[in-house]
Amino acid sequence: MKSLITLNLIQKILLDDYVSLNFVDDETSRRMWWGALEVIQKEFLLNHVENGGLWVAAPLPVLNEKKYLNKLNGWLWAPEGFPSFKNEKAKFLPYHESRLNGEKFKYKSNYKILSLNQNDGFDPFLMILTPTFQCVLTIYGEKNKKILIMRNDETSLKKVIELVDIKLKQDNLEESKKFQNQLKSFGEFTINDQFTSTFWPSLSVKLAKLIPNITFQTSLKEQSSKTIQTLEAKLLEAISHEVRTPLATIKTLISSTLRKYTMDQTIRNRLIEIDNECTEQIDRFGLIFNAAELVNSESNPSQQLTGIDLGGILNKLSPNWINQLRRRGIILKLDIPDELPDVLSNSEKLELMLGGLIDKNTRGLKEGSILTLELRPAGQKLKLQLIIQTTYTDRKESDKLDGSDIGPVLNWNPQTGSLQLSQSATQKLLASLGGRLTHRKDSGLTVFFPISDLN
Repeated sequence: MKSLITLNLIQKILLDDYVSLNFVDDETSRRMWWGALEVIQKEFLLNHVENGGLWVAAPLPVLNEKKYLNKLNGWLWAPEGFPSFKNEKAKFLPYHESRLNGEKFKYKSNYKILSLNQNDGFDPFLMILTPTFQCVLTIYGEKNKKILIMRNDETSLKKVIELVDIKLKQDNLEESKKFQNQLKSFGEFTINDQFTSTFWPSLSVKLAKLIPNITFQTSLKEQSSKTIQTLEAKLLEAISHEVRTPLATIKTLISSTLRKYTMDQTIRNRLIEIDNECTEQIDRFGLIFNAAELVNSESNPSQQLTGIDLGGILNKLSPNWINQLRRRGIILKLDIPDELPDVLSNSEKLELMLGGLIDKNTRGLKEGSILTLELRPAGQKLKLQLIIQTTYTDRKESDKLDGSDIGPVLNWNPQTGSLQLSQSATQKLLASLGGRLTHRKDSGLTVFFPISDLN
């Protein structure tokens, strides 16, 4: 009887004639895996998906950019419980409406979920095939003796494609036919011979940015505060990356579960709450990453600033803020006149920054507190005020919300357990986005944005 093809076997075959055998522990291998995925998605794949393509992965759908899910069909071998593969009617998942920065958009989750066999193992595997870009990426090895394998040579690709097709035939003959039809639609592959020589240096740079820059000093006196700040900022960048990655995976799992399962409304609402909390934490650590990146920059360059409708952004984001604060018993009010001029800033990063300001200035507030966002012209600037009305009667009780700075980026408040951007990091990040921050306890927080000359 012919032996069954497993993912574990495919991974072992890829390793058999692999030139570089640099084994690492489990934690390092995971960091290399996520770094490699980011390099492939952000530096290589973007220019090769317009004509379609396919991906095969296990045990999670590791392509997290929705623009790729729109363009590529996929096959996912997933463990029991990721969402039900027992539903024979669930072919490719349908269009699904989601939200990005408060705006609806549509994307397709074009992947078929198949059962991950116990003999397949749980080491991650990914194969991407487009007419002009192809690669196989996997982690393989024993516990704390793992190796990252990347292959894109023609011989390895043909071998893996053949083995994957055999495995598809074993698990689902219909999906094997779809896989073969997709391959035929590509015609002849154009192999990118330069990819290997470019990928590994790019991954090295990516990983180097996640590791604190340790500089040997001849004496303690020569170790400047700038060097210490750089070390702390690099560490925060790494931590932020490590936190956001699993949260994004959880959101993917929740989204798939909500689409696939029929469930009690109470359970559905709880999953939506978990998804919302993941989104808030991803945004919070994204903001911390931006601040750390700015502190770590030697030249501290300003962002590319363009004219944006600040009032429109506040109105667009406010429903999500209202829901977030309502869960904590805090009321949000907006006072924004119509037809205000545009300001100079960076729209994408400013939205993240504004959410961070809301979060930073409401952490620890008691139920019944009111936050008012007021936007007004102020000469050649627009003045955004965050005015807080609290139920505090004791000044000492209010002072407990201040916390203390721990390094150049973060502020820690042991009373509330709140970890937020420090005042200096907030000012620096806002300055890079065109804003000037002033903060007085008796009048709240005020940010001035320059009016765009294009008005």
